[in-house]
Amino acid sequence: QVQLVESGGGLVQPGGSLRLSCAASGSMFRLFVMGWYRQAPGKQRDLVATITSGSSTNYADSVKGRFTISRDNAKNTVYLQMNSLKPEDTAVYYCNARLGSGGYWGQGTQVTVSS
Repeated sequence: QVQLVESGGGLVQPGGSLRLSCAASGSMFRLFVMGWYRQAPGKQRDLVATITSGSSTNYADSVKGRFTISRDNAKNTVYLQMNSLKPEDTAVYYCNARLGSGGYWGQGTQVTVSS
């Protein structure tokens, strides 16, 4: 069992920045494909970004050039640096850990972009 704990969400003005963190339990973190997803009210949960065990990254078109996913295997932590935030980035952001067919989710952290 893997536990994921997100932090770093909050209220930010348009154009601002936030960094989300997701700390994972266990000794197999370095093997997981880690990802960030988000879910706005009344909408489905969508992929934001993923990073493989080899640190290859993938981004949704809507966040390319603004968001950066990274990982620190020594700290069992994955990060999402979010710059140039827009109101449409408002959502609950979830951390995901995937290995093969199995996956784990965090509890989510709210990000609100508003003036």
